[in-house]
Amino acid sequence: MPRLHALELLPDAAGDAAVRADWQRLRDAGLPSMLDHRGSTNSPHVTVVAVPAISAADEARAVDLVGVLLPVTVRASGLTLLGGAQVTVARLLDVDDALVRAVLDLRASVATSPERHRGWLPHVSLARRVPRERTQDVVDALGAGEVVLTLTTLRRWDPEAGTVRTLGAAH
Repeated sequence: MPRLHALELLPDAAGDAAVRADWQRLRDAGLPSMLDHRGSTNSPHVTVVAVPAISAADEARAVDLVGVLLPVTVRASGLTLLGGAQVTVARLLDVDDALVRAVLDLRASVATSPERHRGWLPHVSLARRVPRERTQDVVDALGAGEVVLTLTTLRRWDPEAGTVRTLGAAH
């Protein structure tokens, strides 16, 4: 499977710090964490769309549909486990209807969108490849604290170039 290009939303500095604190709690508990991802572009984010290619028209449409809504405040509504024997742990996000509609419209317009994931499940990843038998340890390490993020930046991730580029940001 090809590496997927992505359009992503980034939190402000306080939200970034909150997610990184979760990453650190997992690492401190001896668990997998997104801190284990050593890529220079690794940062807390919410994926809007991930596809084999993103055109300039897709970028412009993303700015017109999603970028204009920034900043937007979202609240983590709980933890989720995605996968099988090894899981990705993420915080699910409650987002307002306008953002959901904009993202779904954008996803529908991206011609190369794979059918792997229908709809949109807004989340922030905290760890990948966690053995399922360690999930209670994850819950214990993260606790039940409320996490609120203000999403302020729309960026494009290009895995072929290994770069991210800001497409829009709240002023």
